[in-house]
Amino acid sequence: MCGDNETSVTEFILLGFYSYQNLKIVLFIVFLLIYISILTGNLMIILLVTTSPHLKNPMYIFLKHLALADVVFTSNIIPNMLHTIINDGSRMTITACYTQYYFHCFSAFAQSLFLTSMSFDRYIAICHPLRYISVMNPKVCSCFIFWSWATGFILLQIEFISLSNLKFCGSNIIDHFFCDFAPVLSIASSDTFKVLWEDFVITAFLIIVPFVLVIISYISIFITILKLTTADGRRKAFSTCSSHLAILCLYYGTIITIYLFPVGQNTPHENKLKSLLYTTLTPFLNPILYSMRNQEIRRSLHHLFCKLYRNFRFNSFYIK
Repeated sequence: MCGDNETSVTEFILLGFYSYQNLKIVLFIVFLLIYISILTGNLMIILLVTTSPHLKNPMYIFLKHLALADVVFTSNIIPNMLHTIINDGSRMTITACYTQYYFHCFSAFAQSLFLTSMSFDRYIAICHPLRYISVMNPKVCSCFIFWSWATGFILLQIEFISLSNLKFCGSNIIDHFFCDFAPVLSIASSDTFKVLWEDFVITAFLIIVPFVLVIISYISIFITILKLTTADGRRKAFSTCSSHLAILCLYYGTIITIYLFPVGQNTPHENKLKSLLYTTLTPFLNPILYSMRNQEIRRSLHHLFCKLYRNFRFNSFYIK
């Protein structure tokens, strides 16, 4: 309960990028364009993999679900961030704040596990190609997809029971552009030790362990690539894997520094900058690095545009 001279908080005020008010129009346009690009790229991947019969192997199925997780992840954050920017702040009820944070974590953990699944798929395809069909069979693929979505959903119930018991008295100002873990806990009036440890354990299990598995997979892939006989083959493989690994390190690295040591380790400005890296930059780069450089995806995209163009020409001729 709150003290005699304190009032119980019923809503939070998000400050957003209040120190950059003179640039709010520029920030709004930039983040709006990024959001449109993210939606366009990821929805295109979902459409292509769903409709193209030759994009049915596990790699593309995992990619489709990663794209879906990216859409959920960014749609949960960026529209409200745009509202916060243009209005010099925004108000959210505690329930709305917790809901935003829940979907943020749920989709982020799904992203992490799908990235791990894709790394494992590439490891089997490159390091053990003769066993690929038997290992990555439809049943295994379905299990990966189910648990990638379900694991975060289940484990987050534990943390959110503790979060719902937190009390907020006095200040209700959150110096962030969305309801993130550390900024919310920094204004809590009740003891946060339990929820901090629960967050530490869940983050370690769903972020650090997958990150270690990804690194091990790519080390094995690089070792196999070094054994390739052609220099051109090694160069192309290294180029692709290096770009994938760079975006993975950016994604996992920023999340680990924010959520593994959430309170008191970073300034609000540092938290915002790091959060921008994994909430906007990595979802923006994922479709480019994982899809647009892929020949099968580009071929399917070309076929789709040709089909749409032929249908448009036919309909225009029919109308005339």
